[in-house]
Amino acid sequence: MATETPSFKREMLSTLPSLRAFAVSLTGKHDKADDLVQDTVMKAWAKQSSFEMGTNIKAWLFTILRNEFYSQMRKRGREVQDSDGAFTERLSVHPSQYGAMDLEDFKKALSQLPDDQREAIILIGASGFSYEEAADICDCAVGTMKSRVSRARSRLQEMLKVSGESDYGPDALSTQVTTTNHSF
Repeated sequence: MATETPSFKREMLSTLPSLRAFAVSLTGKHDKADDLVQDTVMKAWAKQSSFEMGTNIKAWLFTILRNEFYSQMRKRGREVQDSDGAFTERLSVHPSQYGAMDLEDFKKALSQLPDDQREAIILIGASGFSYEEAADICDCAVGTMKSRVSRARSRLQEMLKVSGESDYGPDALSTQVTTTNHSF
């Protein structure tokens, strides 16, 4: 009798009972476990080219199942149960057009800065570089970089007519509309 070469499908199918038992131990519910096993099999089937035949398929599938379980748990942690619509009813958002207009104003003001100041504020403020890293990139002293950023910030505040924190975000009227007290 000749020995048959194991196929991916056959190897995967032979692990299903163990996968299901592991899924039940993670989820605590048979229906959710079945869904988890199905998701695992679908992912494994789609990625079978990354599996090397002859290695431990059971460990590979268990890893996929475990990762899928934790991904689903993280996703559920971000979801809000609102079957009666009470939470949704109380939601309100500030109109987005103000933010879009503010962004256009900022882009226009940024383009009017001298090149060295614009470069400095983008490296520090938008790209997240430290003053030292930005100074190295621009081949200048750290003090020069700090001065450029300070002048750029002051100039942007002047061009955008920003004097404090109250100048950011929605205006007073919009805030009243979107922060209505919904206590029952």
